[in-house]
Amino acid sequence: MSVDVVGLGTCNIDFINKVPRLVGIDDEVNVEKLVLSVGGSASNFTVGLSRLNISTGIIARIGNDYFGQLCAKKLCDEGVETQRLLSIDAPTGMVFIAVDPPGERSMYSFMGANAEFKLLKEDIDYIKSSKVLHITGMYKEVFEEASRYANFLSLNPGTLLSEYGIDKLYKPIKRSNVIFLNKKEVKILTGENLKNGTQALLDTGAKMVVVTCGKEGANLYTKDEIIHSPVKETAALDTTGAGDSFAAGFIAAYIKDKKLKECLDFANTVASSCVGKIGAMNVSRACDLDI
Repeated sequence: MSVDVVGLGTCNIDFINKVPRLVGIDDEVNVEKLVLSVGGSASNFTVGLSRLNISTGIIARIGNDYFGQLCAKKLCDEGVETQRLLSIDAPTGMVFIAVDPPGERSMYSFMGANAEFKLLKEDIDYIKSSKVLHITGMYKEVFEEASRYANFLSLNPGTLLSEYGIDKLYKPIKRSNVIFLNKKEVKILTGENLKNGTQALLDTGAKMVVVTCGKEGANLYTKDEIIHSPVKETAALDTTGAGDSFAAGFIAAYIKDKKLKECLDFANTVASSCVGKIGAMNVSRACDLDI
């Protein structure tokens, strides 16, 4: 079965801890609320797209355990196509997240089955049959190999992959149609400020660079223009999954042939619908959003 968009990346169980403040070394606080939910960048992205009525599938690895069963059931219930969500002999990945009252967070990731990911022929065929491949939260080798087979390549390297630097991620960046980053990740990936860093990515070959800037909104850069989209002020309870939701909103609008400014505005709207609740999978349904 072919789908419009394939998300390749991590599938985890998130343990979200609401705390009065984020702590430093030799410090301690009580957890005020503990929430267990399915997460992982690929899961968040594909669920977001499915809720926006875009046919979507996931390529990921989970453990042959209870948490893996939870992940598979959640994705199926959300309408995500899961034929390439494979259970392997390793524990399901887990992320331990602390969230403070303003909605800021710190995260500790256990990759588990995600670390055992190997791209198989069936995965490649699945990628080739789709309109869009979105790669996020995966290891450098998989990031680079999978990028070869995309018809339209969307990248969201995140903090950990960005640490490799622009030179080591040159090939997938050059192939990319759009790359999603936040301001901090632009600096980590390129070693430059926002203006020079986005230009370096465009010079490398990226067709579009989309940068989220928190309360300042988001910017889209191409060789010909810079587009800005402000963000509506929203009380943020938890920013977990906001970047994945933003990317889902942008891609959903883009494949419906919306103008770039409309794609950026809609991405902000979708991300805002996510941060007002605890957990990574809080994107509103298409019936509640104007696309």
